[in-house]
Amino acid sequence: MRGAVIHAPGDVRFETLDDPKIVEPTDAVIRTAVTCVCGSDLWPYRGAEPVDSPHPMGHEYVGFVEEVGSAVTGLRPGQFVVGSFATSDNTCPNCRNGFQSNCLHREFMSTCQAEYVRIPNAAGTLVALDEVPDEALWPGLLANSDVMGTGWWAADAAGVRPGSTAVVVGDGAVGLCAVIAAKELGAERIIAMSRHRSRQELALAFGATDLVAERGEEGVARVRELTGGIGADSVLGCVGTAQSMQQALHSARPGGSVGFVGVPHGVAVDGQELFFSHVGLRGGPAPVRRYLPDLIERVLTGRIDPGRVFDLTLPLADVAEGYRAMDERRAIKALLKP
Repeated sequence: MRGAVIHAPGDVRFETLDDPKIVEPTDAVIRTAVTCVCGSDLWPYRGAEPVDSPHPMGHEYVGFVEEVGSAVTGLRPGQFVVGSFATSDNTCPNCRNGFQSNCLHREFMSTCQAEYVRIPNAAGTLVALDEVPDEALWPGLLANSDVMGTGWWAADAAGVRPGSTAVVVGDGAVGLCAVIAAKELGAERIIAMSRHRSRQELALAFGATDLVAERGEEGVARVRELTGGIGADSVLGCVGTAQSMQQALHSARPGGSVGFVGVPHGVAVDGQELFFSHVGLRGGPAPVRRYLPDLIERVLTGRIDPGRVFDLTLPLADVAEGYRAMDERRAIKALLKP
């Protein structure tokens, strides 16, 4: 098969790879319907994470079951499935508590920008649809495998409630999906922090009520101005930089909560400051599998359309251009078609 391989920062190639096979009896192999480039893929692409040797890339996927291991139940060849970027058996104590992304048998997917993918813990990771959905719905279902599920976790972790005020820090695909989540969970006011026109427009279309272009403490001051000097009930941190974390923490009111879902890079939290702020802090890898059945239903019924974050569609063979376009902010998120 063919798939994406990163060799060094800025160097992604489309290469011939070994076909995936059933390794464990709990595995499945799927044929990719669509996949994509994630904002978190840009960390190694930009050199912010080491690339010690060439390796495959990608952790978002929907597709068709090709083969299942002998221990896999509930799945059969031909089914259209949506999965999470973190695999889970969906039966261990952490899974039963709703944190499938901390499953005792968790594996992080990392080979999904390819024509075929091996899925560990398949029965607990994949959600099969009753029938093959219309292709127009595939982008939205693909978003559920990470960015929509992660945006939902940001809103959930930040305690978004009906009638509340939410601030979304970050205008990438996760941040935009977090706007959707905040609206779906009933936020009355949603302040999106963005300085890019196309992303601002999409945030407004998804339900944002206010836009803040300023960053850092200037952004915090603007949020406080919009919230009567107090701050927001919920802040959804969807970036992962030190500045964005400070911006999130300082934008929350005393007693408010921050949900942080961007993978931290250079982030340090001052314990003394956090203690006296009365701000709650929760985050981590999104338990996407917890939300998948609900999110899939919302996409299939047209209640939400997170697939709109894909503003560039390319053949999988042009994956390198997808990385370049996102790195240069010419695209929010690149959809890849095998």
